[in-house]
Amino acid sequence: MGKMVFEDPWGDGRAAFRADNRANWDERAVLHSASPGYSVNRLIDDPQALTNVVSFDLPLLGDISGLRVLHLQCHIGTDTVSLSRLGAKVTGLDFSAAAVAAGRDLAARCNADVTFVEGDAYDAAELLGAESFDLVYTGIGALCWLPRVDRWAQVVSELVPVGGRLFIREGHPMLWSIDENFTDSLVVGYPYFETSAPMTFDEPESYVETERPLTASISHSWNHGLGEIFTALLDSGMSITSFTEHDSVPWEALPGQMSMREPSGEWCLTERGERLPLSYTLTATRVK
Repeated sequence: MGKMVFEDPWGDGRAAFRADNRANWDERAVLHSASPGYSVNRLIDDPQALTNVVSFDLPLLGDISGLRVLHLQCHIGTDTVSLSRLGAKVTGLDFSAAAVAAGRDLAARCNADVTFVEGDAYDAAELLGAESFDLVYTGIGALCWLPRVDRWAQVVSELVPVGGRLFIREGHPMLWSIDENFTDSLVVGYPYFETSAPMTFDEPESYVETERPLTASISHSWNHGLGEIFTALLDSGMSITSFTEHDSVPWEALPGQMSMREPSGEWCLTERGERLPLSYTLTATRVK
């Protein structure tokens, strides 16, 4: 498959958005490594432990033993280490230097053979080599930080050979469109479809408990509708092999309206959960 050429997605003044996001995630990486919400010590203390996210993914992920796996936008590497414990040869890539450093430290403390690379998701094929992986894994809460889903899909296709696979569990675009400031009703307050301009937030609190508020609190994100995601993957030579919507997510996305399910650690709507899909799992295979 030929490599598609894109205009710079961070052009037209958008480099500032990326700089803000990197400062935000550099700081989050340090705070998240010490947060009980990421259970870093559990992974270190128990060589059999998996994160709740990867445990949730297992039924649809299947056997990945012996596969070359790339974890795109891997953050501090907790899920990356968990994937390696399933027998895969795993590489994690993230644009945050602090996250990559945290991932390397975690892998060393877990005695896990994981490679971490600093770089932008859009540059993954150039940095790591085209057709270098059997499976690309993208965890929840990743796509919203990318301004263009078509470029992401093309990069995924370039990273795997024909027959190579994508696994992604992500927050549902309907969830991302709900205004979390309302605690007694579901109000669509944000875009469902991809927009050229980002949604910009100033949020000193993270989605897990941290020892202090963020100082680099400005972030920029984009929603991507399901049709846009499907079309981007199909246009890039991928065939969608499964799609499952879920009524839960791994964090309290809508404060005041959710309850935690034990022992999974997943959060669902307290009342009438059938109203809103909260996340989805999509698998795809490169066919051309």
